[in-house]
Amino acid sequence: MIYGYCRISTPRQNLERQVRNIRNNYPDAVIVREIYTGTKVQGRKEFTKMLKKVANGDTLVFDSVSRMSRTAQEGYGIYEELYNRGVSLVFLKEPHINTSTYQQAIDSQLSMKINTGDLASDELMAGILNAVNGYILNLARKQILLAFEQSEKEVADLHQRTREGIETARLNGKQIGLPAGTKLVTKKSVESKRLIRKYSRDFEGALSDKECIVLIGISRGSYYKYKQELRRMEMEDATKRTK
Repeated sequence: MIYGYCRISTPRQNLERQVRNIRNNYPDAVIVREIYTGTKVQGRKEFTKMLKKVANGDTLVFDSVSRMSRTAQEGYGIYEELYNRGVSLVFLKEPHINTSTYQQAIDSQLSMKINTGDLASDELMAGILNAVNGYILNLARKQILLAFEQSEKEVADLHQRTREGIETARLNGKQIGLPAGTKLVTKKSVESKRLIRKYSRDFEGALSDKECIVLIGISRGSYYKYKQELRRMEMEDATKRTK
């Protein structure tokens, strides 16, 4: 099986770019989608289920290493675990650390029988070969860890620049976010309020709150928020009329 894992941090972001990149390279990949905010793998339910499901011979495809893990040590640990289980890992933006590349490093280890007739020379050459092989493997491991470390640093730098930008804007007197008490007006909120006014027994209709929530198709929190705003508007209108 080929799985493509796509993750975003908030619903406002778009998964489709990751999906498109994976499908362009692996059209038959089973796409696993997840929205999760946080640096730890623990809590990522879809990712955890996928890790339990994959088996020897399966392939996991990521748009980048940052989609697999936001922390270097955890990402490297998962990489090693999956590799040892026989699962192939593909990172579209960092192909140099795909498990196939790691496997090539292992396969390229020098292997030869040394028999010079002199025991000391044989032991010396064997030691040199072992050192070279160890260097090849360590170099491959360092490349993998470096990729996760670079990804972690890029995310941290982005957060730092965002915080600095917000602080600079604040010091320059710019409004950060909506002013206190500002109502965010959207097409959804306008239409929801119209339907609440039409169907709720507290306004012009005959339905209970529970029936209105089901009929309109909004969350309980949004429903009572809009309802409160409608009541406030009515009170303000009544106050204006009495003046």
